[in-house]
Amino acid sequence: MTASGDDLVAQIRQALKVVIDPELGHNIVDLGFVYDVSVNDGVAHITMTATTRGCPAASFLKEGVANSACLVPGVESVDVTMTFEPAWNPSMISPGVRSLLGFAEVN
Repeated sequence: MTASGDDLVAQIRQALKVVIDPELGHNIVDLGFVYDVSVNDGVAHITMTATTRGCPAASFLKEGVANSACLVPGVESVDVTMTFEPAWNPSMISPGVRSLLGFAEVN
């Protein structure tokens, strides 16, 4: 990936921070829901998860990701893949948000 490709991925990750999980009240990037972002020929490929397989907000989150990524200049289309491998767990949350949510550090 070129340096400009890295910049585009960073811009997409930043754009995804507007997508808020309605249950936890924080953005999906800091919650660790976004597993991978790549861009090939203007197509953003995003692999993400939700808290559980049966999460009622999964479709809402996936749609929010697609809509937010499409707004980034240079992104022509978006392909969002929802996966549950690996399964999400609270250790994937960024330390600051984990603290705000009251999760204790585990050594």
